[in-house]
Amino acid sequence: MNTGKLFETTQINGMTLANRFVRSATWEGMASDEGTVTPDLVNLNAELARGGVGLIISSHAYVSRAGQAGPWQLGIYDDNLIPGLAELTAAVHHNGGRIVAQLAHAGFHAAGKLTGQVPLAPSAVEGLAKAPRRALEEGEILGIVEAFAAAAERARKSGFDGVQIHAAHGYLLSQFLSPIYNQRQDRFGGDIENRARVLCMVLEALRNRVGDDYPVLVKINSGDFFENGLVLEDAVKVGEMMVQGGIDAVEVSGGLFISPKMSPSRMGIHSEEKEAYFQAEAGMFRKKVDVPLILVGGNRSLQVAERIVSEGTADYISMSRPFIREPGLVNRWKSGDHTKAACLSDNQCFGPARLGRGIYCVVERGKNDDRQQ
Repeated sequence: MNTGKLFETTQINGMTLANRFVRSATWEGMASDEGTVTPDLVNLNAELARGGVGLIISSHAYVSRAGQAGPWQLGIYDDNLIPGLAELTAAVHHNGGRIVAQLAHAGFHAAGKLTGQVPLAPSAVEGLAKAPRRALEEGEILGIVEAFAAAAERARKSGFDGVQIHAAHGYLLSQFLSPIYNQRQDRFGGDIENRARVLCMVLEALRNRVGDDYPVLVKINSGDFFENGLVLEDAVKVGEMMVQGGIDAVEVSGGLFISPKMSPSRMGIHSEEKEAYFQAEAGMFRKKVDVPLILVGGNRSLQVAERIVSEGTADYISMSRPFIREPGLVNRWKSGDHTKAACLSDNQCFGPARLGRGIYCVVERGKNDDRQQ
């Protein structure tokens, strides 16, 4: 197998990457109650860097208190968080890695019990949640745009090599793109150009704040895979708009967490045919979006990754759950052991995080415990 292309050095807007493997953002449940970095988060990211991951994308970090999605989530909403974030980036850099901060706002799905506020959303859609939501006023939208820009500046001050705008999986910017959540009648609703307006404003605000030479990436859904949701044709148009706005790379994902079977983290990936489940959609992006594409979603085998990159469907291969079980997966593959990732795609790794223990592979932890007995 010719894997040279996967392990070649590349650049994204001046950010040099040792290979084409990306650790996609997740929620580790390892931050403090206030969203500050903990030693566990520092150690986890340092281990990923030592394991050979070319680019680490951080936990989805909330840009404002009202945008917190859940407990023990990383925050980037206040300057007081910068020292901890700087410790995190320093640990990654010390171990030869690169890291960008994923900037997020949960919007409709914010944790009201944690924020003390009624979750803010593009529209007060009924039927998707038990508790009420409040539709954002235009002034509040502008405030959120500013919150993203301020968070990007904090990321730069903290030593992150770039930032990624989270506009996928049903978080706030994804909600604006999706007709499921966005039923507005003003300039932020209706056709895809209007629904993408807030995302474009965020990108423009970030560029004005951090400059043209700082890497800015975006993660967007190729489709919601949910009735009346965002469709591929509109998603590709959003990708084109991002390129026009000066984006440096696009991570192609899909699905909503309100749809378990078609969620971003699908289960039962037991064959190569089930891997890379957004590759067809990435191929459509490739025809219209002329910046580096990062493909996430069920990547497990080196040979599948090599084919995707060699064929030009995507430029980078992004994974999350495989690195939870094997932080050193990239180094293992580079050493010549090309066995597929050991991840079982059973999503058990999220269980400990929900209990406040932080994310880890239950299967691997159990094997280690058995060895120690």
